[in-house]
Formats: sequence, C-alpha cells, structure tokens
Amino acid sequence: MRKRSCIIANIVLLGWFFLDMVGLYFGELYLVTRSWKDDGIFFLIFLISLLLFIFKEQVGKYILTIWLGIWLVAQFLSHELFTIIGGGEGKMRYFEGAVKLINSNTLYIPDLYHIILHVLILIALITTLLYIKAIKEKAYITKS
Repeated sequence: MRKRSCIIANIVLLGWFFLDMVGLYFGELYLVTRSWKDDGIFFLIFLISLLLFIFKEQVGKYILTIWLGIWLVAQFLSHELFTIIGGGEGKMRYFEGAVKLINSNTLYIPDLYHIILHVLILIALITTLLYIKAIKEKAYITKS
C-alpha cells in the first residue's frame, strides 16, 4: 500500500464530507443540507488529522487512524444502529427530504449521502491501516 493511495482515499472522503459544509440541493430534495454549524468541528478535526498525516506522518498516521475509527463508530451509532434495532422515527422525519436509495415508511434507512459517506470512511480507514501495516512490514524487513 502506497501513501499516495491512502491520501487519495482520504481526500475523496474530505471532498464528499465538504458537501456537508455547503449543502447540495435539487429543488425540494437534497443530497445533504448545509450543516457547518452541526458538523464543522468534525470537518476541521478530519482536515487537521489528514494534514498531520501528510506533513507529520510519524504521529499523523495514528491520529488519522484514530479519528477515522471514532468517526466510523459515531456514524454507525447515529445511523445503521437505528436500521438494525429500530426506533429511528425522528431520523426518518429529519431526513425525509433527502435523496434515498431505499425509501421506507417503517424503518430508518440512511439516505444516499450517508451511505456513501460511511463507505468512504471505511475505505479511508482500511487504506490507512494497510499503509501503516506496510510501513511496519517494510521496517521489519529492513531491520532483518
């Protein structure tokens, strides 16, 4: 795994998450609303973590990995958990104007934006973990 692949995966995620900062609307529907007030701190933490990874890799790779892991768990608890255990009626109302892949009146299913966001977080986390593993293996081989 090359650092470039890891950076690309994280920049794609950053770009997708940036849509949450500005919103993307299609008449009465939206892909994502402008949520700078709610999610701006998450955006800044991710941006700083990514910049640390790029410019201060020794510490940045761990900070980025921890952040991506926390973010993935938070998203799971905020979205997929309601799909699994139910009780997402408030979420269904909150996201009723969002573009959806699967529309349900009885079960909360994350909208298209969040499905893609969760997949991108997972890809970024996996590529970052694989990069860290590759570095450790290379260091081990070099020492041997």
